[in-house]
Amino acid sequence: MAGTGEAHLLTDAADTVLSVHHLQVEYRTPGGVVQAVSDVSFDVRPGETLGLVGESGCGKSTTGKAVLRLEKIASGRVVYRGEDLAATKRGPLRRLRRKLQMIFQDPVSSLNPRRSVRELVVEGLTIAGRPAAERREAADRVLADVGLDPERFGPLYPRQLSGGQAQRVAIARALAIRPDLIVCDEPVSALDVSVQAQIVNLLHDLKDEHDLTLVFISHDLSVVRSVCDRVMVMYLGRICEVGDVESVFAAPAHPYTRALLDSVPRRRAAGGFTGPALEGDIPTPLDPPSGCRFRTRCPLATDRCAEEVPEVRPVGDGHFAACHYAGITADTVRVPAGV
Repeated sequence: MAGTGEAHLLTDAADTVLSVHHLQVEYRTPGGVVQAVSDVSFDVRPGETLGLVGESGCGKSTTGKAVLRLEKIASGRVVYRGEDLAATKRGPLRRLRRKLQMIFQDPVSSLNPRRSVRELVVEGLTIAGRPAAERREAADRVLADVGLDPERFGPLYPRQLSGGQAQRVAIARALAIRPDLIVCDEPVSALDVSVQAQIVNLLHDLKDEHDLTLVFISHDLSVVRSVCDRVMVMYLGRICEVGDVESVFAAPAHPYTRALLDSVPRRRAAGGFTGPALEGDIPTPLDPPSGCRFRTRCPLATDRCAEEVPEVRPVGDGHFAACHYAGITADTVRVPAGV
């Protein structure tokens, strides 16, 4: 977030796979400019899984696509292994993309319906320049890695696959070219509940086996907690909170994060369930609130929240929040909001 504590969120370049600085993504519409991602900065460390969470429309998927240059970047830097992808021309970018892959939310629509499963996986190997003699063997090996018998599934087409099988093919296609980093955009949300755990466990195992770094985008907090090492919470295009998963889930410092966690049904020690704590709708990104964008729904909001964009500041070891009252409960602050 510009001028709001970016330095806290970024580590030494030698310790990162990907470093994002002041990322801005905008869409021009007949109604005006939509600020999809506003001044977002973060890094991704080697071998970790960073989760991006938030309500629909918070900018998490746009952020994931933008760092791979699948969305147009209005401003900012996206540095992968020392090279700024945002400033890289098409030719060199194609070379770099061999190390950067994406797994999409809808597995069936992301696969070319005219190609067989084996052809889909081989296609990536061809683009990566693998010798023709090696491609089939490599494709069959990676299909086996994701739990698909290459002899049975290799000749099939996407329309002949279940959702879970299609997502396994999408994962195999991404893995085939030996990427460094994979952005997983809601990879299980379109699947049956019975299949979701299988795919989550598969990604976890493949990450260790192939020494991968993942950016895992999801609205499902329970999945994020089971998969991710760190989590970044977003609201209306901005970062609210970043930290180790256990730290954020155990002691959320931002009122939005607390509201998200309270909206997940879970039993209290004293009995009963927590209920939804978040009221109202997300404001339009065409005209976001001044100051803190969460203030119109926040129980802690004061006049200061309308006037000042909160800085991202440390609230614990490796734990950061963008809130004037980070860590304070609604019982502590009782000042008229003036919003």
